Amino acid sequence: MSRRRRRALPGVLHRLAVLLVGLTVLAGPVVVAAAANGETGQDAAPPRVAAIDWGQAQTLTALGVPPVAAAQTDSYNIWVGAPKLDAATRELGLRAQPNMELLSQLDLDLITITSMYASAEPRLSQIAPVKSIDIYQRSGDVWTNTLAATRELAAAVGRPAAAERLIEKTQRQIARYARQLDGDTPPLLVVQFMDARHVRVYGQRSLIDSTIEQMGLTNAWQQPTLMWGFALVPIQRLAAIDDALMVVMGPIPVGVEAELADSVVWQSLPTVRRGALVHIPGVWSYGGLPSTTRFARLIVAALADYAGPATADAADSASASSAS
Repeated sequence: MSRRRRRALPGVLHRLAVLLVGLTVLAGPVVVAAAANGETGQDAAPPRVAAIDWGQAQTLTALGVPPVAAAQTDSYNIWVGAPKLDAATRELGLRAQPNMELLSQLDLDLITITSMYASAEPRLSQIAPVKSIDIYQRSGDVWTNTLAATRELAAAVGRPAAAERLIEKTQRQIARYARQLDGDTPPLLVVQFMDARHVRVYGQRSLIDSTIEQMGLTNAWQQPTLMWGFALVPIQRLAAIDDALMVVMGPIPVGVEAELADSVVWQSLPTVRRGALVHIPGVWSYGGLPSTTRFARLIVAALADYAGPATADAADSASASSAS
C-alpha cells in the first residue's frame, strides 16, 4: 500500500464512523416510538410463559399469549371454563407443587404467580424470572384491581396494547349483555356448594359482585365476606333472603344434589320453595376479566330460560293437584 493511500485511510474510517453514528441516531427514535406505541411487533414470537395461577392462565390466553405450561389443566377446564387453554399447553401438576423438572426443560422467559404461591418463588426463580401479580392482596375495589393486574400482566409479556383491547372488549360485552336483561330482574343470590350443608355466597370484594354491579343488577348478599369476596355459611342462613333469585354456580360436588333432594332445610328455603332458582356452570371468581364476561353471558342465558318464581296460589294448587 502506498504512503498516500495509508494517509487517506484514517479519513475514510472517520467518515464511516460518522455515518454509522448518524444512522444509529436516526433509528433510535423509531425503535422507541414502536415500543411506546404498544407491543413488540405482531410477527415476534410470544414469550414462553408458565402460569401457576388459573386466573393468570386465562388472562394470558385472552391477551394472545397462551401459557406454554399451566397447573392442573383438567381442573381448569371445569372450574374456569373459558377461555380454553391452548391444546399444546403442558400440564404442570398441582398449583401448590408444580413439576419443577418439567419447568426447567421448557426454556421459559417468565413464570407468573400470585402471592399465594410465594413460598415457591425462590425455587421457581432459579428456572426463569418470576412475576407475582395480585388482585385481592392489594387495597382498592376488586374491579379496579383486576384492570390493574391485567395491565401489569400484559406489560410483563410485552403486550400492553393487548390489555387495553381486552379491557375495552370486556366492558363492551358486559354492556351488551346488560341491555338484554329485563328491567325487573330481582336481586341475585349467587352461591356455590362446598357440601350439602354449606355454600360460598358471593358478595362485596368478589369479581362476581363487581360483574353484577357492572350489569346494573343488585346483589342480594349484603353481609360481610372474606378477603376473597365470599362468605362461607350453612344453608339455613339463606332462609333470611326471600326476595331474590338464587344462582347456583357449578361445579356441584358429587352426591350433593341427591342429598339436597332429601334435605328439609334446603327444601324449606324461600327461594327454593318458590322455584326462584337457576343453575349456571362454573365461573372462576378469583380470575380476571374473562371470568366477568363468562358470568355475564351465563346469567343472561339462565334468565332467558327462567319462567319466574311460582306464586303462593300456584304452589298450593300444584300441591293440591299432586295430592289428588
